[in-house]
This record gives sequence, C-alpha cells and structure tokens, in this order.
Amino acid sequence: MPHKLFLNLPVKNLDRSVSFFSKLGFVFNAQLTDQHATSMILSDDAYVMLLVEDFFQTFTAKAICDTRSQIEVIVAISADSRNDVDRVVGTALAAGGQAASEPVDGGSTYSRSFHDLDGHVWEVIWMDPSAVVAA
Repeated sequence: MPHKLFLNLPVKNLDRSVSFFSKLGFVFNAQLTDQHATSMILSDDAYVMLLVEDFFQTFTAKAICDTRSQIEVIVAISADSRNDVDRVVGTALAAGGQAASEPVDGGSTYSRSFHDLDGHVWEVIWMDPSAVVAA
C-alpha cells in the first residue's frame, strides 16, 4: 500500500520561504497554511511542511540543527530532464539559494544541489527512463 510522505522542515521566516519555493514553481495547500506552517505540494503523495522554528520545536525535545555547519537531511526531488535540473537549480540560485555541490553527471543520471534560504540541502535529479530496470 502506498504511503503519503510529509517531510517537516524548520524555517526561520515562513513568508520568505514560501516566496523562495514559489519561484521554483511549487504550490501550497491553503487549507494547511497559517502563520506557523504551510504545506508545500510535491505530488499527490508527497508534501513538505515548512514550519516556523518555534512551532517546529514543539514537536521535539531535540535542538534544531544549525544548517550553517550541520546537515540533518538531503531532500531529493526528481526532474523531467537534464535541462529541468539546470532550470530548477538556476532558479533557486537566482532566488537567493546557494550551490551545495558541483553537478554530478553519471551518464544516465544528472543531478545538482542547492541550499535553500534556511540551509537545507535540496538535490534535483534526472534519471534516464530507458536506463531504469524494472524491479
């Protein structure tokens, strides 16, 4: 049975994060949005919950990671083509994100990554469908 994915990420400024990800083409569920959080839609089954740090902290007793020197997760999303990888990452960099690493060209795969405004690492990856072997 397929599961839905809700990835929770702390953010310093919700409005600024929504503006950043909107520039990348993401949309948000208004029913799951208030001054503390929003639901960014990745697909029918995958969502990123952007939670203001104070609100995020109510869900855990652990300290929030300092993304300037630590990493807690790499969020990887698919792209439709190599050009789409470059478009998404280029847009992220133009909107204030920072490059996280050099592009990786594996022939049948291509990926680039960036840090969002809160330092979370996002990897955008394309895989050649003809190279994917059915499980």
